Amino acid sequence: MPLSEQEQRLLDEMERSLYHNDADFVATVGAPRGRPNYRAIVLGVLLAVAGLAALIAGVAVDLLIVGIGGFILMFIGVLVAITPSKRAAAPEELPTSSKPKKAASADRGFMDRLNDRWDHRQDGQD
Repeated sequence: MPLSEQEQRLLDEMERSLYHNDADFVATVGAPRGRPNYRAIVLGVLLAVAGLAALIAGVAVDLLIVGIGGFILMFIGVLVAITPSKRAAAPEELPTSSKPKKAASADRGFMDRLNDRWDHRQDGQD
């Protein structure tokens, strides 16, 4: 079900407020992932398979060092495969509204305005 115009405006305002007030959180959580690095995934899978083979061989011939080396190789392979690419795109800027804002509302946060509206409604019902 599509959002009404008022709900869409409210959602846009909440998003702008989040970008404005907590930019570090947005950069951490909402970072674009970009394209997967298939070369690193294939290399990581090959390293993990080679490490598994070395681990099994180390257990079969009863050589502890070969088994430990195989485990380390598997671990490195998994890390290479799941590590995100460093070529991720920069976060896009949120489009700004073309409507002019009031000077008083520009200095105040979204939650402050909501609290004021709530208080105003409560005072009007008494």
